[in-house]
Amino acid sequence: MTEQILADDPQDWAPLALTLAAAEAARYAELAEVERRLSPQVVKAIVDAGIVRHFVPTRWGGAAGTFLDFSQAIATLGEACGSAAWCASVFASAARMGAFLPLEGQHELWDRGPDSVIVGALVPGGSIQPVADGWRVSGRWPFTSGIDHADWALVCGSSSGGEDTLGPRFFAVPRSDFQIEDTWFNVGLRGTGSSTLILDSAFVPARRSFLRSDMQAGKSPDSTARCHTVLIRVFAGLTFAAPALGSARGALAAWTEGMSTRRDATGKLMRDRTTIQLTLARSAGEIDAAALLLDRVASVADHGPVDAEVMARCGRDYTLATELLVGAVERLFLSEGARGQAETGQVQRAWRDVHCAAGHVGLQFETAGAAYGAAAFARMTAPEAAPVETLPWLRRTP
Repeated sequence: MTEQILADDPQDWAPLALTLAAAEAARYAELAEVERRLSPQVVKAIVDAGIVRHFVPTRWGGAAGTFLDFSQAIATLGEACGSAAWCASVFASAARMGAFLPLEGQHELWDRGPDSVIVGALVPGGSIQPVADGWRVSGRWPFTSGIDHADWALVCGSSSGGEDTLGPRFFAVPRSDFQIEDTWFNVGLRGTGSSTLILDSAFVPARRSFLRSDMQAGKSPDSTARCHTVLIRVFAGLTFAAPALGSARGALAAWTEGMSTRRDATGKLMRDRTTIQLTLARSAGEIDAAALLLDRVASVADHGPVDAEVMARCGRDYTLATELLVGAVERLFLSEGARGQAETGQVQRAWRDVHCAAGHVGLQFETAGAAYGAAAFARMTAPEAAPVETLPWLRRTP
C-alpha cells in the first residue's frame, strides 16, 4: 500500500508517509493480534515514514532527530495500533543505541543505509566470554519486541575480567547469528512479537560492543547531537509511554464514535446521559494531561537544562502520565459494558495494550515518585540553586 515517501531533508518528517503508516497499522491491527507479530507491510510503512532512522547519526544518513517529534509520531501510530507503535518506538530507540558503538561497528550497522531495523534486549543476561579481539556470547533474551523483523539486535550482558569490570555492555549481532523462539503469548500488545532471542557462542568483535554506562551517560564516540548526549534518565520512559498515549487516544475516538449513536433499552441516546458525558470529559482530560506531561519530558530531553531534580521530575512525569492513561481507558472500557468486550473492539484492545505497557518496569510511579520526592526535599537544603525550568505554559507565576 505504501511507497517510500521520505523528506529530502533527513531532519524533517514526511507527514504523508506517517499518515500512510498509521493507515497500514490500522488495516493490519487485528491480524497482528492473531499472528502475535506485525505484518511485513506495517514494518515497511514504519521504515518508509522515517521512524527507524530518526535517531540514527547524520553521518550515516539519519536525522539525529528530536524526542518531541519522536514521541508525537509514535503516539500517532498508537492511535491505530498499539503494537505497531510499540515496535516502532523500539526500532527507533535501539537505533539510537547504535550511536554508542565504535565507528567501525556503526558502519557495519548502517553500511546499506540508515534504515536497518534494530531491536534491543536490554536486561543483562547470557554467558559472555572474552576471547581474542572480542567476545563469545551465548544465552536467551526474552521479551525482544519486533525481533521477527530485525536486521540486527543489541543484547546486554556482563562478563568478568578486563574492562568489563566497568559493568554490563551491549553486543550488536546480525540476524544471521541469532535464533528466535516463539514465546510471546501475552494478554496485551499481542502484535509486538516480543519473543526470545537465542545466541549460541556467537562471536562479537570489539568494534560491535559498547559499555552500557557510556550510553547511560550520553558518551557517544562521535556524535554531539543532543539526542545522543542527553542522559538516558531524562527520557527513558517515552519509549513505552508514547505508544500508550496513542492507544488511549484511539480508544477515546472509538468510544466517542460508538456512544454518539448508541441507544439504551428505552431507545434514548446514550450520549444524552450525564454519566456518559462526564466519562468523556474526564477521560479526555486525563489523556490531554498525559500528553502535556510527555511533551514536557520530550522538550527537556531536546533543549532543557538538566540537573538531578529535573531528571527526577521527568521520571515522575512519564510514570504519572501512564497512570492517567490507565485510568482513562479503564473508565472508557467499563462504561461500554458487555458490548465493549468483543475481541474486535478497539477500546478493549487499547485497554489491554495500555495496561500491559503500564506494567513495564520503567513506568512504575512508586519508584519514580519516591525519587522525585527525595530530590525535591533535598533541594530545600540548597536554596541558592537556580530555579528549575519548565515549559513556558507550565511555569509558575510569581
